[in-house]
Amino acid sequence: MSYRTPLEARIAKKTTKAIVDFNLIADGDRVMVGLSGGKDSWALMQTLDLLRQRAPIDFSLVAVNVDSGYKDFKHDVIAKTCEERGWEYRIEHTSIGDVMDDLLDANATPCSLCARLRRGVLYRIATEVGATKIALGHHLDDFIETLLLNLFFAGALKAMPARLVSDNGERVVIRPLVYVGEDEARVFTKECGLPIIGCCCPACGDLSLQQTCETADSRPGTGASRRQAVDAEGTRQRHAEAPARHPPESKRRTSRQRGATTGRRRPDPKPHFNSPVDASGYLRIYESTNLRIGVVVNSTIKSVNP
Repeated sequence: MSYRTPLEARIAKKTTKAIVDFNLIADGDRVMVGLSGGKDSWALMQTLDLLRQRAPIDFSLVAVNVDSGYKDFKHDVIAKTCEERGWEYRIEHTSIGDVMDDLLDANATPCSLCARLRRGVLYRIATEVGATKIALGHHLDDFIETLLLNLFFAGALKAMPARLVSDNGERVVIRPLVYVGEDEARVFTKECGLPIIGCCCPACGDLSLQQTCETADSRPGTGASRRQAVDAEGTRQRHAEAPARHPPESKRRTSRQRGATTGRRRPDPKPHFNSPVDASGYLRIYESTNLRIGVVVNSTIKSVNP
């Protein structure tokens, strides 16, 4: 059975490689997929369903959506899509939104608490549906961003593990899209005709980091071409704004002449980090090092997945 498009084949191969590299799915597993209705969770569900039909091992899937209780959330669209594609699913209605309103201040960011509450619901449902693994839709960009956040704000070189065992050893969380980029997941979801459902959370769209990312996404180009465009523009501006650094031709001395005068080589200039770097600066660092830092991410992930 061949794949329909080159993108589908590429994502399936990357997901298969992650499953093999980190021992994510075994024969007889019942995998519960956290289906939020976003592009990443849809791409994960679609990919695992494709692999289930082709894999030499036998495993089953069940999609679980946690409704936080916000008004106008289209859980009926998720249910209809799963029924049309023959996917087993479950919609869990909760009051997480009201709980966060009671616990948090008006200007507090609810994302961390929301994630913990939703994770607790997923753990409970995993027992009820008999799931042996919980699959989440974190992709390569999420791993890189987590690595950079830990590096800049915690001083630690660590990222999310592709395979995480809970403290009590009863739950195993897997992230099969660790090798798949966000742009690939977005295009694949649209290619498959899957509806992208917003979570209807009041905080979505108001976070400064998300606004910064949206500003960067509006620049010319996408993916690697967008990063190259950003790098080229930054280089051009630095060259245009930099003052003349060299003295007149008559006063220049070669490195050999300087060494003969002082008797030793001058040390290489060290970079200075006195000026503050805002969120856009972090984003530019992320964009310009996305491909190169992937090697560090992979080695870091493997270090926590012996």
